Amino acid sequence: MSDRPVTSPLLLVGSLPADSTEAALRAGGELFGDLVFALPDGETGPRAAWVGYERERLVRPNPDVETVAETESPTGVPRHAYETPIFKIRERVKELQWESWPRIDDALESYRVFRALRVEGVIPEHVRFQVSLPFPSSALNGFKVDFAADYAIAEPAFEDLFTRELDRLLADVPGGDLALQWDVCYEVLDLEGVIAWMGGDPWERFTGPVQRLTAKIPEEVLVGYHLCYGTLPAWPMHEPHDMSLLVRMANYAVANSGRSVDWLHLAGPPYLRSEDDRFFAPLADLDIGDTRPYLGIVLPLDGVSGLKRRHATASRYLPEFGVAMYCGFGRQPGENPAETLHTHRETVLEVAGQGSPGR
Repeated sequence: MSDRPVTSPLLLVGSLPADSTEAALRAGGELFGDLVFALPDGETGPRAAWVGYERERLVRPNPDVETVAETESPTGVPRHAYETPIFKIRERVKELQWESWPRIDDALESYRVFRALRVEGVIPEHVRFQVSLPFPSSALNGFKVDFAADYAIAEPAFEDLFTRELDRLLADVPGGDLALQWDVCYEVLDLEGVIAWMGGDPWERFTGPVQRLTAKIPEEVLVGYHLCYGTLPAWPMHEPHDMSLLVRMANYAVANSGRSVDWLHLAGPPYLRSEDDRFFAPLADLDIGDTRPYLGIVLPLDGVSGLKRRHATASRYLPEFGVAMYCGFGRQPGENPAETLHTHRETVLEVAGQGSPGR
């Protein structure tokens, strides 16, 4: 048996197809409590838009931020990345500040529900509470007028916000009961060179926060990185040639986070590349020690047979790993969300078995 602290066969990346926090946590505990080391709260309501939540609840309300353009979507809900609102920092502003992070308010409220369901016996004792936070470029992606200049002002404010809000989170959620996941998406797309408005140095926008932010998280908190190609409006927003960039990012994160990295999630391929050795071959260069890798190779499109194909191909280059959806699936609920969750469990069990409860 591995001495790696995280050994569970399944990772729930973040969002779940549920109408409320309680519904998501209840379904998560009942269906996946024996398969996971941590449960997210489902990211329901406004957070289903992922960093659309930061655009509307964090960036837009700041008095030193100007809204240059609203979405062109006729429904008011952006249909793709070019339809998101456009912001810039006001003239002569050299420093930003945010007092609090609404996402942390939601996490604290969700933890109260989590604890109640644990007392009820719905959530197993060994399962931690999972909080997923966007990495800086992802959270601040709406500064499209002059991203490099505005990021240089906004990113230090975001780091200061994280530092203060981490303390607030840990005042209510014991470190030994918390799993914190960095959601890294726009950083991946930025490094692929497909986010035209970002420019500047995308590698530093990833590596700098890896070094500065993750080390602030106490060692008793489990920490992971979710490396993803995005789902707005569908997955993937960009199809890579192979997994080499994600492997490079994963190796860097483990080596330079200034503390243990307990798990990594690397998004897998679209279904047509399930048996494409070229896509999976870079996994042989993964150098992450005891960090638990999860491959995002569960696709609702082709179910058990597709997962088995991708699992077999990946196993030629990485002998041991857990599985997950390519991203959270709150925005892909299927015709029947409850059935979608049940199917996810049944699919994963075909390759993972019952796994090891505990971590």
